[in-house]
Amino acid sequence: MSRQRYTEEFKIQAVKQVTERGHPVSEVAARLGVSGYSLYQWMKRYAKPAEQRQQDADLQAENRRLKAELKRVSEERDILKKATAYFARESD
Repeated sequence: MSRQRYTEEFKIQAVKQVTERGHPVSEVAARLGVSGYSLYQWMKRYAKPAEQRQQDADLQAENRRLKAELKRVSEERDILKKATAYFARESD
């Protein structure tokens, strides 16, 4: 079973019906044939201005990059710790 994909413009217009026109979420969701949960998720994402959404996306990408780098550096540190312990035993 495949899920229905909606365009970003469709989602933004659905959110505007709730935020700007004051229609209830359940009514808009039923009229458009989407779940209320989906509409609430779209509201969380698209209620912000485009600049704010882009800034949030940039921050999330930077956060992912930093976490990946931290993981790599931590693994390198652990390897070096083990190597140091190994060579310290060898020199005794």
